[in-house]
Amino acid sequence: MELTDAMRTTGTCRYFSDQEVPDDVLYRAFDSARFGPQGGNRQPVRWIVVRDPGLKKAMADLYLPPWKAYFEGISGGDVRVGALPKTVTAADDFAEHLAEVPAIIVLCAEVSGLHPTDTGLDRLSVVGGASIYPTMQNLCLALREQGVATAVTTLLCIEEVKIAEMLDIPKGFITAAHIAVGYPTNSFPTKLTRSPVQDIVSLDRFGAIMFDDEAVAKATAPSDLVAAG
Repeated sequence: MELTDAMRTTGTCRYFSDQEVPDDVLYRAFDSARFGPQGGNRQPVRWIVVRDPGLKKAMADLYLPPWKAYFEGISGGDVRVGALPKTVTAADDFAEHLAEVPAIIVLCAEVSGLHPTDTGLDRLSVVGGASIYPTMQNLCLALREQGVATAVTTLLCIEEVKIAEMLDIPKGFITAAHIAVGYPTNSFPTKLTRSPVQDIVSLDRFGAIMFDDEAVAKATAPSDLVAAG
């Protein structure tokens, strides 16, 4: 499939079938994912594919309490989210059935392979993720190309110590995300809800308009090549 089609339809899947994802499908996805951009080619990312029912159940049991606390915050209005109510409901169903997902991939990263440059700022440090998450997104896109759906969550990272003990993750490695993987029960989305480009891109200064209505019309008009075809 075309890259842009994959990018526009790789949403978060909440409902998975019980069909196993074959090893060769996963191999091809990992083989492509490893080329994600990263600082200094240090390649800090490591993956653990969890299929064992007991391990998945243990992970799901750790996931549920923080999710329920978050879910109650959403329901009570204490937590602000941009998702539609049905999306939040689907996320709750996903949490309740996480142990039944065919595989949970644990995204690990070697701390020595990261180089966060924002640790001295008076805010949350996030820069180290630049050498982690592009590779993760590559994996999601490579799976999407093969008809496999994903759901990325970082909620379980709060239980990193227990997860590390459970999965024999050595010291010096962190858990950066967990990815539910499987074939979707429903079809892939054809249209994801996202903010328009003109609302999220500025020129030279934050909030300064870069794309006015004329620029948007020009950029989204069918090209001569497409029209000729």
